[in-house]
This record gives sequence, C-alpha cells and structure tokens, in this order.
Amino acid sequence: MFSFRGDAHKIYLQLKRASQKNEPFSTIKDLTETEEIIHFYQQLKSTTLKTIKYRMIKEKNGSGIIPIFVTAVPWFFFLFSKQLQQFLFKNGSTLWIYFVLFYFITLTTSVILHFREKAWAAFHIQIIEDIMNEREKVNYD
Repeated sequence: MFSFRGDAHKIYLQLKRASQKNEPFSTIKDLTETEEIIHFYQQLKSTTLKTIKYRMIKEKNGSGIIPIFVTAVPWFFFLFSKQLQQFLFKNGSTLWIYFVLFYFITLTTSVILHFREKAWAAFHIQIIEDIMNEREKVNYD
C-alpha cells in the first residue's frame, strides 16, 4: 500500500508484521541490506573509512546540479517568456500542456532523487562514524 510516511514507518510496519508472525527480523530486506553495508565497512581500514566519509560528506553537502536546476530554470524561462509564449501558444496550440507536464515531471523526479541521495549519504556517513567511534573506544580502553 502506498504511504507518504516514508521508509522509517515502512520498516516499523515490517518489523511489527514479522514480530506478529514470529518471523526473524533477518527476513526484512532493508535490515539485511543495512547489515551487509555495516559488515562491508567494518572490513575496511580506518584510514579508508575516513576517506570514504569525506567523499560522503561532500556528496551530502554539495550543492549539486539539481538545486541549481530547481532555481535557475524558472529564471531562464522568465528571461525568454515572450518567445516561449509565442512558441507554446501559437495558433491555439496545445504544446504548452506537454511542456508543463514534462517540466513538472522532470522537476519532481529530480528533487526526489536529490533528497534520496542526500539521505543515502547521511546513512552511510552515520554507519562509518559509528564504526570509527567503536574502534576508538576499543583502542582507548
């Protein structure tokens, strides 16, 4: 079923469902994927993890092309609005409908992708930080 609540609630519902059926949580794909990622990062040296973390931070905090697209394209359309209107509305054309649909679908898709990528970068950064913190505790104890 489609929901706007996001992945956190989806995982909660999967955990609840597995618990009610007395199934192990290892049957939940999202959790096993996370465990695989953790296991992979645990095998890497701390210096490599640090380098990966820096790249992930760059990815997460980088301005990227999508925010530029979201803010610059409307200004571009505004600059050429007269020519654009003449082209899209000439002789009662319905070309403007296709243009608007294409623009909003492209805009929506790109914004969703941008924030999903930021979320994945934050996810990986947190895993790497947790592993590095655990290693520091072991070395200091």
